[in-house]
Amino acid sequence: SFGKFKGPTIGQRHVQTLLLFFAIVANYMGKFNAGVAIVAMTNAESTNPNFPEYSWNEMERSYILSSFFWGYILTQFLGGWLCRRVGARITMFSATLGSALLVLLPPWCVSWGGWQAYCGIRVAMGLCQGMIFPSIHAHLANWCPVNERNRLGALSNAGIDCGNLLAMYLSGVIASSSIGWPGIFYVSSGMGLCWCVLWLVFAADHPHQSRFISVAEADYIENSINASRKASEEKLKETGRIPVPWKAIWTSVPFWALIFARCCQNWGYSTLQTEMPAYMKGVLQMDMKKNALYSSLPYLASLVMAFVYLFISDLLLNRGIMSITGIRKTINSIAFFVPAAALIGVSFLDSEQKTLSVILMCTNVGVNAGSTIGCTINTIDLSPNHAGILMGIVNTAANCMPIITPLLVGVIVKDESDRLQWQIVFIISAVVFVAGNIVYVLFGQMVNQPWDAPDFMHKQQSSNLQEQGHAKALEAKQSEMAEEAKRKELEAGKEN
Repeated sequence: SFGKFKGPTIGQRHVQTLLLFFAIVANYMGKFNAGVAIVAMTNAESTNPNFPEYSWNEMERSYILSSFFWGYILTQFLGGWLCRRVGARITMFSATLGSALLVLLPPWCVSWGGWQAYCGIRVAMGLCQGMIFPSIHAHLANWCPVNERNRLGALSNAGIDCGNLLAMYLSGVIASSSIGWPGIFYVSSGMGLCWCVLWLVFAADHPHQSRFISVAEADYIENSINASRKASEEKLKETGRIPVPWKAIWTSVPFWALIFARCCQNWGYSTLQTEMPAYMKGVLQMDMKKNALYSSLPYLASLVMAFVYLFISDLLLNRGIMSITGIRKTINSIAFFVPAAALIGVSFLDSEQKTLSVILMCTNVGVNAGSTIGCTINTIDLSPNHAGILMGIVNTAANCMPIITPLLVGVIVKDESDRLQWQIVFIISAVVFVAGNIVYVLFGQMVNQPWDAPDFMHKQQSSNLQEQGHAKALEAKQSEMAEEAKRKELEAGKEN
């Protein structure tokens, strides 16, 4: 019924989506520039020797890379709460402005506060950026007509790979330029601040609040969303507000299989994401410009492969070639096993085989893009009614992995030019990928779980009451039989 609403082909909803895309790009530039910045800050000769150099050891570098996520996991739910209280427009603006101002600080603070000051700044940045994705989802919910949600959602989330790519490539180019490594922070901050201005001018919490939208488009969006809400409200009237079956969720084996798979995926992905520049400089002995280009190529491969996976899965599903279970488990197996093999391959290469190393790293990150279709959106299969809650739990667990992986690298890699030390890191990641997929294939499910049913809690309570009733009836009968036996004994005693 939503298809009957027609609106302008291009309009303000696309402007909002584009703003969300650039919000992710700008924030990711600040989030992931540290991998390249640390290499430049600890080895000025490799970039621009006119700027200060710091002699941080591997463990100190690892604390810097990990520290962002200490703050990031704490504000996921706060972001959703603020969106409900003050709207996504103000929440997004405040979070991005805070992050953009903080990323300006390292060149000024590191000179007197050392690596500890840099850690403190990145924790605060993480606190700000933890609110970004809840805000993006809230904003899309208010602006996307129902039949365009997938397309507009995918377009805004393409900013993730684009942000990764730019963070790696631009950071290296800037560090090698006349403005040196401090320029990485100035440009990252400038991007965030420019986005804040555009957001204030063009963003609005709801279509009817926008100054630039046509009446036809505002009606189109709101009629579509209202029709969807009306259908949801009618369903709610029939079923009542659906209570969250917390015990059933936490004891669900398929849900734990999903959490485990997502954590394993994030383990492997975050190891490369944070450590690739250090590995390319140390083992492959690349200069910063080449390092920046080759560190960004895997994310270009990921961007392309995301659309390839989408096309293939749609084809297989629409033509009835495979079920959703077959598609998810097959694609997830490819997205986990191929990167595991590529990581083991990379661990045996050195500076003589640079090209093959880069090809294998592109294969790793590119093929791993299938994990989005493979396991990330499995929450919708398990429970459409509780998908938001499941996603919150899974994302919080998965985002703990980028805290651990850099710290583990800091413990294992004491000399970044030692290939054997990096070999241990990559083989651990490969084993984690394999374990994650085996558990997911064996125990994961792509069907609605019994606890998704709106009346699950009611039925469970009824079943419990029934059981209690049976137990009480049995107890009463046993008590009656015991009394009868006593009475017979007394009668027998009297007769004697």
